[in-house]
Amino acid sequence: MYGGGNTFEAPKPEELETNEDPQLLAAFEARIARGEKIEPHDWMPALYRKQLIRMIEQHAHSEIIGALPEGTWITRAPSFKRKMALMAKVQDEVGHAQLLYGAAETLGKSREAMLHDLITGKSKYSNIFNYPAFTWADSTVISWLVDAGAIVNQTANAKGSYAPYCRALERICAEESFHLKYGHDAVVHLATGTPLQRQMVQEALNRWWPPIMHFFGPPDKMSVHTEVLVRWKVKMATNDECRQQFMDMYVPKIWELGLTLPDPNLRKNAETGVWEYTEPDWEEFKRVINGDGPCNKERLAVRRTAEERGAWVRKALLSPKMQYVAPLA
Repeated sequence: MYGGGNTFEAPKPEELETNEDPQLLAAFEARIARGEKIEPHDWMPALYRKQLIRMIEQHAHSEIIGALPEGTWITRAPSFKRKMALMAKVQDEVGHAQLLYGAAETLGKSREAMLHDLITGKSKYSNIFNYPAFTWADSTVISWLVDAGAIVNQTANAKGSYAPYCRALERICAEESFHLKYGHDAVVHLATGTPLQRQMVQEALNRWWPPIMHFFGPPDKMSVHTEVLVRWKVKMATNDECRQQFMDMYVPKIWELGLTLPDPNLRKNAETGVWEYTEPDWEEFKRVINGDGPCNKERLAVRRTAEERGAWVRKALLSPKMQYVAPLA
């Protein structure tokens, strides 16, 4: 469900000045300009490889961490139907992480190294998964609007230049569309329900709107890496473009339900067609990304425990002494 933009660290200034072979670089950029896909065995600039690894692994981390706030509501879902749907959704998110780790491995970084970097805090993941889901309504808002934001980013990046990532995103987006429908149905149910249900979903929306605005990443004016990443089609749309597209698609749907958003300045400029809004608190965004959010320590502790408890299984599977034993007839 990851949006794909906000945890992407800017390259250092010296990284932007590559010492690549000019002819190879020119041929590479010509392929990108023609819309060709880059496969793992193809030549690519070191910066292209490095930023793709960072982007894809952080996307993968966000999928498995993103399953945690919703996963806590599986046992407390209000009906058996909702419980089964949420279980399937959480399972999908973990499956998305597996697809993405596989895509990142084609660039030369092992899955073990990526997971180590996650649980030690070296590698980041989306800011939005460091906030608590206090009520069932929080879970429904995540399923609808956070997944909607992810789809905006992922459908764009599925048309990008690195073939393994694009192939993974095509499958992921197909499943995310079902997640979005599930979330929308659950939000509509609450918004058209009892006064208490309506109050619950409105309060959840108030809590999640600021992190959702952070979800697409800092404004383009704050980014030093957008130009090269867009040119190489690592990113197919800027953070601001994705944020505008999301608001175009979903703010009217929120208002149609009679719900409000906690931003008195939110409006669409009739002349420019651009949404105007209160600038999010980017200092909070930086704090959360750097490990000082409400649930950062909790989320990583869960993943660390899972890695420790599963170590014996991985060790057994990788042991050269393991032999296949045929099942009894």
